[in-house]
Amino acid sequence: MTIEAFIAPVIEDREALEEFADVLTDRAPEIERDVARQLKNPADRAITADLFRTLHNIKGDASLCKFSLGVAIAHPLESMMARFRQGEIAFTELLGELILLTVDRLELLTEALLRGKPLDNLRLPELLAGLEHLVGSPATEVDSHCAGLIEVVTGFRSVLADLPAHPAAATRHHEKTKDSAADLEFFRSLALQLESRSPLFKGRATRVLRLALETNKTAGTPVDPQQLEAAVYLHDVGMMFLPEAVWLKVGKMSDEDKAQLRNHPGLMAGLLLRLPGWTAAAEMVAQHHEMPDGTGYPNRLTGEAICAGAKILSIVDAFESVMLKHIDHGKNRSVLRAIAEINACDNQFAPEWIGPFNTVIRKTVER
Repeated sequence: MTIEAFIAPVIEDREALEEFADVLTDRAPEIERDVARQLKNPADRAITADLFRTLHNIKGDASLCKFSLGVAIAHPLESMMARFRQGEIAFTELLGELILLTVDRLELLTEALLRGKPLDNLRLPELLAGLEHLVGSPATEVDSHCAGLIEVVTGFRSVLADLPAHPAAATRHHEKTKDSAADLEFFRSLALQLESRSPLFKGRATRVLRLALETNKTAGTPVDPQQLEAAVYLHDVGMMFLPEAVWLKVGKMSDEDKAQLRNHPGLMAGLLLRLPGWTAAAEMVAQHHEMPDGTGYPNRLTGEAICAGAKILSIVDAFESVMLKHIDHGKNRSVLRAIAEINACDNQFAPEWIGPFNTVIRKTVER
């Protein structure tokens, strides 16, 4: 395909592309499931047939929907599965990870086209060139080519790992006054109440807090750690004051649902403003859904009008959300693929904080 097809692809039929996006959303969890099954049972030909069929169907769906760029991306995956089915190559963890990463990229591409978002950060020319090269690679070089392509597209070495659990006490590396410590314990208890509303939220506050504090520390601790900790605990607690049918909803939200959900930052920010000593945390909570380009909420702030703590919170909160994305369909995200998605969408985050956050994640995945 020409470079223009990647830089400014033409949507031939928007309705058809929307249909493809819906179908891909349904098929992606099947691929996730079958990749995991294939790695556990490499000799199971039924699983191989299922995975090949799903990838073939994605290519066919893209063709029917006149989405030529989707066809170009899906075809090499089908070809690699054909090689495995014929016994030419092994199905390794790196090949499985590349398949999942490519399907993620196809989802992000489709969403970006439908929303009119830029495609630069998806590294599509590099991805397609690498996939096409991989199809013709000798069997002994498949793993090394997979690893190289993953690193080119994501910027991270291909190490498959999950975030290790860290006790909450490990994040308490800063001194607190007696009053602030008591406040933080109270804020943490509210965060745990939020976690209790859904099994998907279990351990969420600890994970987000660790990432936020480490990102702040990596950047030289420009944000007061106590204020940041308070903001982490309370930034989403306001959702508990909304109908559960809105914030625990599975599937697409209505415009009315979205309008209600956008009230939650102001609820906890208002509480913090009424407690002595937590003004900075209140600002972080109020602004954590603002975006540098002015498309966030509630006040459409831009650039420097957004405080640093809110910028950190925005990134780590999005990372946590991506890790849980599609989990209701059984689709789990590796750390590698989650951070790749965050970097692909970095126009919605403050660029000065993407670097420190990447450093924290890189230390995690390369341990």
